[in-house]
Amino acid sequence: MFEGFTDASAHIDGINIHAIKGGTGPALLLLHGHPQTHAIWHKVAPTLAAHFTVIAADLRGYGDSGKPQGAADHANYSKRRMALDQVELMRAHGFASFAVIGHDRGGRVAARMALDHPDAVERLVTLDVAPTLAMYEKTSFDFARAYWHWFMLVRPAPFPETLIRADPDLYLKQTIGARSAGLAPFTTEAYADYLRCLSDPATAHGICEDYRASVTIDLEHDRATLAAREQITCDFLALWGAQGVIEQCFEPLAEWRPYAPQVQGEALPCGHYIPEEAPQLFLDRVLPFLGT
Repeated sequence: MFEGFTDASAHIDGINIHAIKGGTGPALLLLHGHPQTHAIWHKVAPTLAAHFTVIAADLRGYGDSGKPQGAADHANYSKRRMALDQVELMRAHGFASFAVIGHDRGGRVAARMALDHPDAVERLVTLDVAPTLAMYEKTSFDFARAYWHWFMLVRPAPFPETLIRADPDLYLKQTIGARSAGLAPFTTEAYADYLRCLSDPATAHGICEDYRASVTIDLEHDRATLAAREQITCDFLALWGAQGVIEQCFEPLAEWRPYAPQVQGEALPCGHYIPEEAPQLFLDRVLPFLGT
């Protein structure tokens, strides 16, 4: 995977943020989701790198990035902190501004980045997410049953960490493999990378802290953003899977408009893991938006 890409890791906030870099042209940052790594982009990165300088990073707590012990208020795993990690990573490579595409958890980080660092984010793409606050406040039976991990992972340590560490492969199959497309979208190489990183005991804690932050300090940040009427000002494309939970349980564009009235987007004929399930559909929709 990622032939021609080179290591682009940087030391940020006392930890290593792992990343790879390839291509030339305007800067494009790619952020993965749970419980994956930057490997989610391997099917689309070569084409993107023909148009952009692509940096695909692992979020703190995931992949080969640092996994610090969570703070009492979970602030060091807030989307605000995770977004700042990535802004500082891009600055370390000389990019003061860039486009960003975020899938799943990476989409939440990317949206917070666009709010907190409007001068840095030129264009924003989120994949199969609605705002965290809306999703928790509008939780339904169908959503809770499908996104059971949203409620398990937020339990106090070490309960959920212990369950993940007991059988990382089973956890991976019950998360990425339990969606609409099953395990079919994932190549042997990508799945092996996800399992390798999830098998690190520290990853279980990083993942849980990400979710604990989402149900606490991230909601505080989102409520403050709405109260202050702060908005995402860059061009914003939201895409989601027509066969996924976001489509079934939420109205993504309606939920994003309080944060970004100009948001545009649509459902694609696939499930949650858009870059792996429907790479050509993804590229056909994203490349024109990014201005290639």
